[in-house]
Amino acid sequence: MIIRSTSMKTMGVVALGSIVALTLAGCARGGDAGNGDDTGGESAPAASPGITDDAITLGVTTPLSGATAGPGNCTVAGLVAYFGQAGPIEFGDGKTREVKVEAFDDAYDPQKALSNFQQNQANVFAFTAGLGTPTNRAYREAAIEEEVPQALVMTGDPLFSDRDESPWQLGFVPIYQNEGAAFGELLAESGEDHKVAILFQNDDYGKGYVEGFKEAIEGASNIEVVKELSYEATDTSVDAQLTELSASGADVFFNAMSITPLAIASIEKARELSWTPSWFLPSNTSSPGAILTPAAANPEDGFYSVSFAKAPQSPAFAEDEDVKGFLAALEEFSGDYTTKPDFPHCMWSYMVGATLEKTFKSMTEPTRENFMESLTDISGFTAPLMLEGTSIDTTQEGQPAVAAVVVQRFNGKGYENADTFE
Repeated sequence: MIIRSTSMKTMGVVALGSIVALTLAGCARGGDAGNGDDTGGESAPAASPGITDDAITLGVTTPLSGATAGPGNCTVAGLVAYFGQAGPIEFGDGKTREVKVEAFDDAYDPQKALSNFQQNQANVFAFTAGLGTPTNRAYREAAIEEEVPQALVMTGDPLFSDRDESPWQLGFVPIYQNEGAAFGELLAESGEDHKVAILFQNDDYGKGYVEGFKEAIEGASNIEVVKELSYEATDTSVDAQLTELSASGADVFFNAMSITPLAIASIEKARELSWTPSWFLPSNTSSPGAILTPAAANPEDGFYSVSFAKAPQSPAFAEDEDVKGFLAALEEFSGDYTTKPDFPHCMWSYMVGATLEKTFKSMTEPTRENFMESLTDISGFTAPLMLEGTSIDTTQEGQPAVAAVVVQRFNGKGYENADTFE
């Protein structure tokens, strides 16, 4: 089942403005946009920080250590692999530039993410691909104030796709509401009665998933939410919540969780309690290799997630040319981070690289303003590794670069498309 972007009444993310407001002048922040002579001729715009005639430097603040280090390292690995494979890129201004990637560890700590931005924003052209809602939010206002792009970041927070509130930002992955809604629609369309237990991360991430799910099942008489609990992202255990939820009689478990160790522990605890519901897992905590297999998840229980990327672990893509090229690039260029695509973020950041390359090729000026103009003018672009039915579209108000998702079910090795709930 392919779920495309929807206008959900509870989201309130339809932008009132437009990114074209960035076309204020033809210069970088602090550059000279005045006339070059007394005849009225206009000088070329000054280059923004982080770009020269020969190179452009991108910054990534992301968790390279701590509980989310697995997906965090993937956010850098895929990007490095893509640009290592692509080599120098000819920009729209006719200059050929090497793309350099600088990664900064924030350990999923908002204060560290802000510090990373403050210490490095004068030396990088744009920040990109970084993982996390709280960490990306931590420096969002500073990025707006300093007019530094925070582009194609790995958060489904709708705020990053609101062109009025966040004119220097754009999310990459589908907003959390879209993912939650996709599973809710699949469940509601099953025609069978289901009782649902919900565990959500007590922040914008978890609440967004639940919001989308509940809106999708609104009015569906066959679906009943029988128990709903939360946990904090700093918690080291959710055993108490699993014990309570297992006693609810629910046959479906909606687990809106972002922390890898807790996702594994949840599956293990459910098995210990002899609770065997069908599961919904968010796209970033549904990895077969990093979560389901280590947790000994039983595919017969029914583990569902959503995706827009081809999974290298899936037998269906064993001979896929995109996948083979991606794996070769990861092996050759990404050893400092990871060469194993255990998390979808590896594939996502590879797609980010392709989207950035397309943006660079449209840039006619070496400025952050022109970068944002080019970035937000992409539609119908199928980046490498994208599943059929999905594409990059940066022109939709209130939506990230990727809005459509495909609902899938774990088959013991990888995922396969799920047109119905079983």
